[in-house]
Amino acid sequence: MWKALKRWLWDWRGVLITTPTLAGLVLLIRFVGLLQAWEWAAFDQTLRLRPQEPTDERVVIVGINETDVQVLKKAIIPDAVYAELIQKLRARNPRAIGLDIYRDVPVEPGHQALVEVFNSTPNLVGIRKVVGEQGQGAIAPPPALAAKGQVGSNDLISDADTKVRRGLVSVDDSDGNTVYGFGLYLALLYLDAEGIKPEVIGEAKPGETPPWKLGKTLFQPLDPNYGGYVRTEEGGYQVMLNYRGPARHFQIVSLMDVLQDKVPQDWGRDRVILIGYLGESFQDFVYTPYSSGLLSLPERMAGVEVHANLTSQFISAAVNGRPLIQTWTEPAEWLWIVLWSGVGATLAWQLRYGRGKFTFQQILTPFLALLILLASAYIALVWGWWIPVVPPAIALVGSAIAITGYIARSAGDIRKTFGRYLSDEVVATLLENPEGLKLGGERRKMTLLTSDLRGFTSLSERLSPEEVVTILNIYLEEMTEVITRYYGTINNFIGDGIFVLFGAPVERQDDAERAIACAIAMQLALKSVNEKLQQLNFPNLAMGIGIHTGESVIGNIGSTKRSQYSAIGSQVNLTFRIESYTLEGQILISESTLKEVEPIVEIVGQQEVQPKGVIQPITIYEISAIRGTYALELPQQTETWRSLSEPILIQYATLEGKHISENVYQGHLIQLSEQGAVVKVQAEAIAPLPKKLTNLKLNLVNTPGDLSEDIYAKVHSQDAESGCFQIRFTNIPPALRPQLEAVYQNQGFPV
Repeated sequence: MWKALKRWLWDWRGVLITTPTLAGLVLLIRFVGLLQAWEWAAFDQTLRLRPQEPTDERVVIVGINETDVQVLKKAIIPDAVYAELIQKLRARNPRAIGLDIYRDVPVEPGHQALVEVFNSTPNLVGIRKVVGEQGQGAIAPPPALAAKGQVGSNDLISDADTKVRRGLVSVDDSDGNTVYGFGLYLALLYLDAEGIKPEVIGEAKPGETPPWKLGKTLFQPLDPNYGGYVRTEEGGYQVMLNYRGPARHFQIVSLMDVLQDKVPQDWGRDRVILIGYLGESFQDFVYTPYSSGLLSLPERMAGVEVHANLTSQFISAAVNGRPLIQTWTEPAEWLWIVLWSGVGATLAWQLRYGRGKFTFQQILTPFLALLILLASAYIALVWGWWIPVVPPAIALVGSAIAITGYIARSAGDIRKTFGRYLSDEVVATLLENPEGLKLGGERRKMTLLTSDLRGFTSLSERLSPEEVVTILNIYLEEMTEVITRYYGTINNFIGDGIFVLFGAPVERQDDAERAIACAIAMQLALKSVNEKLQQLNFPNLAMGIGIHTGESVIGNIGSTKRSQYSAIGSQVNLTFRIESYTLEGQILISESTLKEVEPIVEIVGQQEVQPKGVIQPITIYEISAIRGTYALELPQQTETWRSLSEPILIQYATLEGKHISENVYQGHLIQLSEQGAVVKVQAEAIAPLPKKLTNLKLNLVNTPGDLSEDIYAKVHSQDAESGCFQIRFTNIPPALRPQLEAVYQNQGFPV
């Protein structure tokens, strides 16, 4: 259990270290207020993107605009006009009338008439400026309304960027008296007719305002770190303004339309009517979240519209349960930031198994994560929750960048330790293991694959070193791509041979299956290799592949100055022995490999062999196809044999490894095919028939003492009774190939 935990902690060390570190750094930056402006901007943009809510018909506005001033021909509207206006509105039986105009001093003519209207209108609410702003002091309410207590505070709270995002529920004046906000007062008058009154819920701690309930909604004051705010001012009982929409969203009629009876008789019935300035000359405008746009100039909102939004917010929350803008507790927001820091770190950490280049997934995944974060914030705000966007986004991107930087730095260490690996997954996995860089090894079951080019040694003798290198680079580049595709680990290039591991350093359940699929894909890929070689006037290549499954020792072998990640053991040697039996285009596998994949492979032949160093004979199997996930198949080749009208005299010798036997024998080629020949041993030579799978070097005897270039072949079968054996050519010199093809076509006849 502890060992597994240690392994897990090490495997995910990058995520476990980066996540809290980046999250803590972001929280620190947020605490000092450096992200507050960005959070406000994100909040505003999300608010603007919300589906626009319908107009609240319960709240309407009588707006005093520039046209009204021109008609009245007065820059300052006298009290008589307001007296007449309120009387006309009162006759329409509204539930509340809000006069969002200062009337602390008389404006003749008509002041006494206005006082009488004030005294006779119980549902009329005036305003006073309790706090004051921008160097201006408080402004007193109309005395007549103040005497009756029909006054609300119309103070608006502007943030540092001059936008109004918060509204006042109530505020204390300089004498310590609590004054309802203008919007709340009007809303309470409206709700009184619905039988809804505010209720205090529970008891508050000393110095705190208790939560209270209005209809269906519980109201709680904003704390200094509410949402994206950082140590904001706590003056008054504040609530976030949940705007219904941009400017001119409420139903508005002009002052003169009401005075001239141009509005319907039932207009305003059972509604809240606010009276306020809409003309630019009155300078009663503020910036709101709706003021900014990506493609438009900032548009300000009249103060009376802000109060209309507040009034509507209280009514809608109480009657319809329209959500207020709420936030999580600070610990919940911290966890949210930590979560996205972990997402960024995890995505980057998982993608460290890339193939050495940016993939579509690597590019798209971080954007998808960021999109999910933004979508979460948007959906939350639609439902009335303001959750952090900027801090988690910075944590997400920052963690991903930090992990990417760590991986990039690790790449240098990897190159110093391991040299060049063809699979980035191998390199990453080795680094995940704390013991990965130490010398030593472990015993593990693996499937081993080795390939070799048939007759490449003799071919290279006829080419310049530069040409040999060119051929090998073309061949190895194609084979490397195939091997990497099947998650094989290239352990070594041995001249023209390739030694590949399946099961190290990453062990998978389908190692044997992938090895066979890889072998077939390599043989198929050789066609494109030969096409490239033909364009350069180089001869074609032919390859044999051997595969074996067994336990070997895998690990870092060498010294502290130079080591190699490699596999050693008798099973490795046996794999090379199996490959040595292959002919051109063949794939031979051992019985242990066959047991792993028997249901999904097709066998076209088998034979019993006695490899050097193996006590008991083993059976090897030729594979032509694999079914299932990979579904690959070698093309079927038909072989046509032709008997020669005139046998061709040859002499041959056996090969043991790279050594040619001193015993030379003679025989005749009596049959030919495109891939091989049948050799009849001369009876008078008393030559022993070479054993099956023996490698031969043979020469055509043109005249006594005149021999052709060396031809290499492998014994395929033998017939002691007839004194014949069949061979498969492994290498024919280019100069001799046309001669044999001519003999095959002209002097032979079908068997």
